[in-house]
Amino acid sequence: MEEIRSSTVLPGIREDIELLTRDSETLVGELSVPAVGKPVTTLIMLHPLPTHGGFMDSHLIRKAANRLPALIGAAVLRFNTRGTISPRGTSSGQFSDGVDESEDVAAAVKFCLDRGLPTPWLIGWSFGTELAIKYGPDLNIMGAILLSPPLHRATDGDLLRWNEFGRPLIALVPELDEYLDPGAASDRFAIVDHAQVFGFDQEKHLWVGEKATKRVLDKIAEVTVPGSSPLPSRV
Repeated sequence: MEEIRSSTVLPGIREDIELLTRDSETLVGELSVPAVGKPVTTLIMLHPLPTHGGFMDSHLIRKAANRLPALIGAAVLRFNTRGTISPRGTSSGQFSDGVDESEDVAAAVKFCLDRGLPTPWLIGWSFGTELAIKYGPDLNIMGAILLSPPLHRATDGDLLRWNEFGRPLIALVPELDEYLDPGAASDRFAIVDHAQVFGFDQEKHLWVGEKATKRVLDKIAEVTVPGSSPLPSRV
C-alpha cells in the first residue's frame, strides 16, 4: 500500500466535457467517475474567485476529482465558470461577479441530471460558495457544502431562501479564515434553521497541506456518502 499524497491520482474514468449555458456560453470541464461500478453520488465543484487565481484545478477541487471516484464512488464534475482559464482550456464569456454565473451552475446541474448521475450536491469553495448559496434553491440538488464561505456576495435574503428550500446547507469554516471565522459564520448562518457550521481549528481560507485536504474530503464524504469516512490515508 502507498500513502496518499498531494499528487496522488487514484483510478477513475476521466472525460473532458463542455457545458452549454442557456445564454450560449461554452464552459470547459471534466467529469470523473469510478473506474468500476456506477456512481453513488455526484459532486458539482464550484471553484474560487477566478480574478484571484481560482479555477477548476484549484487544489481541493483537483484532489476531490483525483480521489473521490475511487474512495467513495462519487462522480465529480469540475469546470471553469465563464471567462475562466486553466490548462483544460478557457470557458467563453466574461466574469460577471457571480451574476451571470447563475447560468453556469444551472448548466452543470442539468448536465449531471441529463447523464443520469445520482444525488447531485453543490460543493463550493470561497467564491463558489456564493454561487451555491445564491442559486442552489433554484435547482434540483440534494444540498450544498460550503468551503470557506466569505458571504460577500450572498446576502441574508439569499440565505433565507434555504429555509423554504429545506435542503442541507453545511459550512466548513477555517478557524483562521481572514474573511469569515467560525463564530461570525455561526451568527450569519443562524437565520437558516437547518444550516450547520463546522469550525476547523488551525486551518486557513486556502486549506493548505495534506492534513487540511483530508479534513475537507472526509467531511464531504461523511455528508454525501454516509459511512464512507474517514477516508483511508493509504491505498
